[in-house]
Amino acid sequence: MAKRDYYEVLGVQRTADEDAIKSAFRKLAMKWHPDKNPGDQECEHRFKEINEAYDVLKDGDKRAAYDRFGHAAFEHGAGAGGMHGFGADFTSAFHDIFDDLFGMGGRRGRASGRERGADLRYNLEITLEEAFAGKTAQVRLPTNVTCEVCSGSGAKPGTQPIPCRSCGGSGRIRHAQGFFTLERTCPTCQGRGTVIEQPCTNCGGAGRITKERTLEVHIPAGVEDGTRIRLAGEGEAGLRGGGSGDLYIFLSLAPHHLFQREGADLYCRVPISMVTAALGGEFEVPTIDGGRTRVKVPEGSQTGKRFRLQNKGMPVLRSKSRGDMYVQVAVETPQKLTRRQRELLKEFESQSSKETQPETSGFFAKVREFIDGLKD
Repeated sequence: MAKRDYYEVLGVQRTADEDAIKSAFRKLAMKWHPDKNPGDQECEHRFKEINEAYDVLKDGDKRAAYDRFGHAAFEHGAGAGGMHGFGADFTSAFHDIFDDLFGMGGRRGRASGRERGADLRYNLEITLEEAFAGKTAQVRLPTNVTCEVCSGSGAKPGTQPIPCRSCGGSGRIRHAQGFFTLERTCPTCQGRGTVIEQPCTNCGGAGRITKERTLEVHIPAGVEDGTRIRLAGEGEAGLRGGGSGDLYIFLSLAPHHLFQREGADLYCRVPISMVTAALGGEFEVPTIDGGRTRVKVPEGSQTGKRFRLQNKGMPVLRSKSRGDMYVQVAVETPQKLTRRQRELLKEFESQSSKETQPETSGFFAKVREFIDGLKD
């Protein structure tokens, strides 16, 4: 069967640079790697084809020879070293690339069998008042903790894990296929390099057990919705004495019945009577710190008028300053009027002028101008 063009195999243009070729190889190798497709002959063929193409195109001299002579450049020992040096070159390329893709370097480093524990997430809802003042909260969560019987080793007390006999403690098994040398995770020790012949009866050899813990979390004043707090080393315990992961507390703020928050500022909507809006007056509003303050309303105030109360908002995180509080008034239209009230309102309307209702008069004046313009 005729060989496919190496550029076609990797799915790149002939003008592709080294980074583009390497990136294409990574994606294809991840997809077709035999470890991810066990027993699939087509995947194994494609994997070999991809590696052969990459070994040539990653090397400047080999690529130049291939661009000039095609596959003939590597037949009968011709070209850049011929096929005699191909196996060694490929082995080097294989390790360079697949250490990154499949964590081979990390697995070799885990010959002791120790693995870091997973990070954990905990969602915590707090009130706006708690976000204002800060608090120390207690959270309870089930998680994996280090086994106290075996101190996390996974082995029965008095014994130790021993090197894996299948891989000699490396965690990897190599085997040759033609001029390819493939390396796979040792199925006996799962890449750890060690095995436990006498597992701990308390944890079953895992080195950790599931247990509910109670932790204290300090929530600083001024935190916002979505704030993340990291507790280093408070996540899951690692396997067989490995380091613990981290715990991330994600904060959410419960809706407040009076205030809305935007950054460090607070907003409050206050309904006022038509009389207060027309004649002026004042009202009292609570503040987030538990106090009260009075707001003066000038006569003739309209719905939407906003009053700013400086330094009455939320504290700024890691700062001594505070945001502001904005009070917005909404004029309430009276309902269920008595006969006398209706009479008074009609009397008031009959005596209204442009001065008493300038916005209404101005709007309808514009309406008339618009209609007259259509007639013209």
